[in-house]
Amino acid sequence: MWVEQLDNGKFKFVERYTHPLTGKSKKVSVTLEKDTSQTQKLAQKTLDKRIEKILDKITTSTKEYTLSELVEAYRANQLASVEYATYRRNYFACNTIMKLLGKDILVDRLTGKYITDRYRTSGKKPGTVNESMERFRALIRWGYENDMISDIKFLDKVKNFKDDPHRVKIEDKFLEGNELKAVLADMKHECWKLLTEFFALSGLRFAELSALEDKDVDLNHNVMHITKGYDSVNRLDSKTKNSASYDDVHIQPELAHVCRQIRVYMMRCRLCFGVKSKLFFHDNDGGHVHYYAYNKYLKTHAMKITGKLITAHALRHTHASLLFEQGFSIDEVARRLRHGDSRITRQIYVHVTKKLKEKDGAKLDAINIL
Repeated sequence: MWVEQLDNGKFKFVERYTHPLTGKSKKVSVTLEKDTSQTQKLAQKTLDKRIEKILDKITTSTKEYTLSELVEAYRANQLASVEYATYRRNYFACNTIMKLLGKDILVDRLTGKYITDRYRTSGKKPGTVNESMERFRALIRWGYENDMISDIKFLDKVKNFKDDPHRVKIEDKFLEGNELKAVLADMKHECWKLLTEFFALSGLRFAELSALEDKDVDLNHNVMHITKGYDSVNRLDSKTKNSASYDDVHIQPELAHVCRQIRVYMMRCRLCFGVKSKLFFHDNDGGHVHYYAYNKYLKTHAMKITGKLITAHALRHTHASLLFEQGFSIDEVARRLRHGDSRITRQIYVHVTKKLKEKDGAKLDAINIL
């Protein structure tokens, strides 16, 4: 430390230190009224504290974080900034990432090759791996934006694995009209049969149906008000999938008939089990309908009759395909399904069109024109 006397008669005490990131010499100073042994001790103590504070800040910003430390900070941020259902999904996604890559690995030392190799040897299907990698990228970018990672150029080397295009995946993930009728004819459980008819005629998502209240189904004006969904995993209401999902769904005569049948069935259920519920479709306890119970029933009957693995969401695709067969346009079907974009709608349309052309060909093969 050295002392410089100023023109105003005061004294500037100066100390030098080396910046750990640049290696260059830096100075800090403090000005006092006198230059005595006592003020020199005070100045030295003050300057040491300032240097320590500066170095601590630099050290903290350059700390190497483990993957688990990054995840912990990311989760804390998510808990305060996203829907709880989203937080829960990402919570478990991060568990998978830590298990796969190693929770103690230093994120600043990750390489594209290491990440790709770990995902390649995970034994998971390409679609599942690619979904996990998307969450991993989001996690790493968040870490970079919050100064927990210094460089994320390695992400450019992390490529998705080759997977079947979505169009191929959904080819057999819906029922054609004759298949739907055959599956419904095989269903003996009135509750699940009504639910299947409802989905095929409305195109609603299961979460939307689960959250639908009786007051939301307005048969006087032929409209359903879709305002939320029900997260069956976390057992809470959540926002619908996207902003386009907040909308009214028109109730056509066929659907209105099924809605009336559902109301009659629910009334019998409430009288039989002595329950009250504001839900349009509920279980025997008046609570939200059980997704897994219905999905299992639907899968069993669809596989038995058609050989297809059909889920509740596949009935949404079924609704789209039936509308296409009736001559509805892509934009009309996209609006009906309340898709944020029409990409999925177009993929269903391409497959339905292909099927219709095959039917046209079969009809031509069966006739003699001349």
